[in-house]
Amino acid sequence: MLVIGEKKMNLTLVVMAAGIGSRFGGLKQLTPIDDDGNFIIDYSVYDAIKAGFNKIVFVIQKENLALFKETIGRRLENKVKVEYAFQEKDDIPKKVNMRKRSKPWGTVQALLVAKPFIDDAFAVINADDFYGQKAYFRAVEFLNSQNSIALGANISYALGDTSGEGVLKRAFLSLDGDKITSIIESNVTYSETEIIAKPINMNKTFLLTKDTPVSMNFFAFKKDIFSILENYWEEYFEQEEEIILNGEVLLPICLNEGIKSGKLVLYNWTSNSNWFGMTYASDLEVVKNEIQRLKKENIYKKHLWEK
Repeated sequence: MLVIGEKKMNLTLVVMAAGIGSRFGGLKQLTPIDDDGNFIIDYSVYDAIKAGFNKIVFVIQKENLALFKETIGRRLENKVKVEYAFQEKDDIPKKVNMRKRSKPWGTVQALLVAKPFIDDAFAVINADDFYGQKAYFRAVEFLNSQNSIALGANISYALGDTSGEGVLKRAFLSLDGDKITSIIESNVTYSETEIIAKPINMNKTFLLTKDTPVSMNFFAFKKDIFSILENYWEEYFEQEEEIILNGEVLLPICLNEGIKSGKLVLYNWTSNSNWFGMTYASDLEVVKNEIQRLKKENIYKKHLWEK
């Protein structure tokens, strides 16, 4: 909990966990990654509590509530305040043919459904991504910086500090000093000699390097960010139905438009960490090995939640 003057500010971590894991083949956010049956979420929440967050909001599909409570909720209920927000496909501002839609609407909707549970400053992460302990301290450092201009910061990673195989989704950043001037959501592929980014909303490609800063959907925000998210959400549904049904309302794209319009100042705060996650089933073994390595380095205890 941060203290601003005489006011105590609650720090909330929003965990986006409503994805259906189509490429992974199941609910990867509830896939055990160590011998005690912990998930990546456990390590994220452990790190967040250590950094100073005192509330966790899980954004999930309502049908998975019992499963979340029986697993991750049971482990956390005596350690931190936990809330659940539901991301539902039919919770939208326009009537469309929902039979053509099989998945949630994206990360902007995920944050909007969490809004009623957020009191002050907050951060947001993906449930199936491991961000590293230092990244959470960096998020708290930004939220405690009293920056009067920026509504938020991206806790960024060097591209070479993120793992994965095949075609990867990365949002690469352009910077002016410590301010972000663009966030370009892209599909990234590696050749023998080059790293090539194909932006989702552009017809051209970019060459990246291992030092290119990228967003992995870890953001720290002031609560005022919701006015930008709400406007973008409403505007998305003003498009033709075919475009609506085939797209997603993604946070990096929303933030990029806010930056370009001058409505948003977003800072780049380096994570000082490595990132790894689970996109495909083959990533599971990599994640397990990384967790074992971190335990051997005494970053985590042998049994994560032991006192």
